[in-house]
Amino acid sequence: MPRHQLFVRLGETRYRVERPWGEVPQGAGVPSDVACDAEGRVHVLLRQDPMADPEGPAVVVLAPDGRRLDAWGGAEVADGHMLSVHPDGRVFVVDRDAQEVIVFSRDGRRMGGIGRRDHPGEPFNAPCDVAFAPDGTIYVADGYAASVVHRFSAEGTPLGRWGSEGSGPGQFSTPHSVWVLPDGRVTVADRENNRVQVFTPEGMWLADWRGNHKPMSVHGAPGGGLYVTDQVPQLSLLGPDGMIRGRCRPVLNGAHGMWRAPDGCIYLSEQNPPRITRLVPVRE
Repeated sequence: MPRHQLFVRLGETRYRVERPWGEVPQGAGVPSDVACDAEGRVHVLLRQDPMADPEGPAVVVLAPDGRRLDAWGGAEVADGHMLSVHPDGRVFVVDRDAQEVIVFSRDGRRMGGIGRRDHPGEPFNAPCDVAFAPDGTIYVADGYAASVVHRFSAEGTPLGRWGSEGSGPGQFSTPHSVWVLPDGRVTVADRENNRVQVFTPEGMWLADWRGNHKPMSVHGAPGGGLYVTDQVPQLSLLGPDGMIRGRCRPVLNGAHGMWRAPDGCIYLSEQNPPRITRLVPVRE
């Protein structure tokens, strides 16, 4: 048992902090991202050095109570950066240094991929994150060496892209995370520019939401809002208009990834120290 209990407040909700959470293997990579399916199963992405580390699972699947249910992907994923669970249960893993978004079945079987593996620029150049629009459109933040956002049909057909390197509207310096709001607006964590940019589904610039230092991950919040993690470290709650509705400090050195589960718990992936933190809503 921990020596103390810790609580944070985000907007109107008070959360109990639980860390380290879940049966995440130690010494097999660092938790780079986390995502939940409709059943509440928690998928933890472990990032490894494909040139030096021994092969281990890329994705560990945990039950809502933290028990390990499954582990897979070590042979397929070279450099897992972020992942998202599609509403239909498929798991999309961004294999950054292999230049591919790999699509897995819910039981870890490779079903296909987006991008030509091991061929930089076809079309990815060290991509970061993947997200889905309500209509099924797929967006990929191509962040480390391309500074663009790609748009694909639900079947993976390219529909275009936007962005260039810079600090102006629609330009990026490490588009690190992407999330699509219920109304179709695309939000992008423009990390080194210290902002979240907002676009139409087709990529027309709408707004800059500032106030976060090096935003790392964006994820949808109830009511059409947005959660943002950054390197302060903070977890911020923004309204649909980008106004800050609440902030807290639930982790030590910043969460690289996050996801809100169906039961309202928020999971945060930390790399230093390597672990998962869970925020549990407290009824008052």
